[in-house]
Amino acid sequence: MKKITKNYKRLQIQEIKIAVLAIITFLFLMPGYINIENTGNNMFTVLLNGTYVGTVGDSSKADEYLKMARRATAGNGEELVLIDSNLECVGEEVFWGHIDDEETVVANMVQVLKDNVKQTLHRSYTVKVNDYTVNLASKDEVLELLRSSIRKYDMEGEYDVELVLDGTRELNVLTTNILSREERQEEEGEAEVLASVGIFQALDEMFDDVEPAVEKDFSDFELGLVSLEFGDEIEVVESYLAEEELTPIEEAINEVTKDQEKNQIYEIAAGDSLSKIAVENELTIEKLIEMNESIEDENSTIRVGDEIIITVPEPELSVERQEEVYYEEDYEAEIIYVDNDNWYTTESKTLQEPSAGHRKVVAMVSYRNDLETSREIVKEEVTYEAVPKIVERGTKIPPTYIKPLSGGRLSSGFGRRSRPTKGASTYHKGIDWATPVGTAVMASSGGTVSRAGWGRGYGYVVYIEHADGRQTRYGHLSKILVSQGQTVSQGQKIALSGNTGVSSGPHVHFEILINGSQVNPLKYLN
Repeated sequence: MKKITKNYKRLQIQEIKIAVLAIITFLFLMPGYINIENTGNNMFTVLLNGTYVGTVGDSSKADEYLKMARRATAGNGEELVLIDSNLECVGEEVFWGHIDDEETVVANMVQVLKDNVKQTLHRSYTVKVNDYTVNLASKDEVLELLRSSIRKYDMEGEYDVELVLDGTRELNVLTTNILSREERQEEEGEAEVLASVGIFQALDEMFDDVEPAVEKDFSDFELGLVSLEFGDEIEVVESYLAEEELTPIEEAINEVTKDQEKNQIYEIAAGDSLSKIAVENELTIEKLIEMNESIEDENSTIRVGDEIIITVPEPELSVERQEEVYYEEDYEAEIIYVDNDNWYTTESKTLQEPSAGHRKVVAMVSYRNDLETSREIVKEEVTYEAVPKIVERGTKIPPTYIKPLSGGRLSSGFGRRSRPTKGASTYHKGIDWATPVGTAVMASSGGTVSRAGWGRGYGYVVYIEHADGRQTRYGHLSKILVSQGQTVSQGQKIALSGNTGVSSGPHVHFEILINGSQVNPLKYLN
């Protein structure tokens, strides 16, 4: 009995050993389980954004799987997907354990990434026109925007827009080029033409060079649109933008093509006045004054060649074009001037009155949007000649006039006045400056003293005759420093101020006479 019990125990121990050996063998051979080796951390729990996505036997596998998951999440589109992806591997040393396969871990990671997408940025295009920018969803929308600007002037669809790389820029910036239908056909068929008829084309061009030019008849001109280009600098760059940053194409077209109020420089031409400039540019006088610091009020003087600021309606993207046009018109011949060196530039005389002529014209007219900027006559046929206006004019620079004293307070202006000093006229023929007795009085302009002495109501007075036929008078003086017949220069001291004659107080009375009649001196003083 003892022997049987002993053998039975041996059999139980043997069975246990075989079972343990079988389990160990199974663990070694079973996929998904790791070898039993004492090598440190040999199994890693992978967390993505804090979420468990699987277990791996090598932490570098987790990085590889994340790259695969990101590619799968982004897809094959052109969008740029921004995703939070915080990867964490927690290692431990085990004798055996289960690891997940690649497909399982990557799939789990994709699901976590999709749940953590921050933003999807679309491949788009930013169009910059001067200081204006707009973001569009595609290159086709960019072309549609640009075509909308030229469509108004190209009703027949003769021109088209293309985007080309700007060779002057270091970065990949696109700019625009407008081609006519003929230019597009030439580009498309250039290689074929060169291969088939290159020699004949070269011969034609050679004979064209030596063939004498024949003046065109009116019927030879192809009237209409000749050239078309954008009048503003355009830049187009690729970018990745969020959906809300893109502008719908219809809205972009409206923004770019509608007229905006823009400031421009205007050069004063002969015959211009502030009111005329305001009316022609649809402005009020008040608005014109507000925009120009040099213009004080509606009576301010403007001179030919002066430059002022005006506003004109103009779209964000301007179009410049040239059109060949035919018309008939009455025209004026240029004025013929005959110079007279003995006259001042203020003197002129018409020797011959003009009459209009008539002509047929082909002209090249340049426009910026709807505004004509220049006109060049290409062919002209005169039906009957215009008769020019002939004007004799002076060449001598006339003398200038300055205020005859330093300082002083303007106490009485030119023209009608109420309650004058007893004995004085109610119509003031000059202007008065109140100033202390003894103030220096100067010649307003160079000339010859024609009178110097007492002048009844003027008190002590000086008259000076000037080279342009004008005369100046200085009254109510206390002392005269020049004599009759004496030549004086502009600014020379001729007297001292006073209070003589019919006067209400110390002052200088000053007059300018033209053809014997007093005028308002303030209009002639520099």
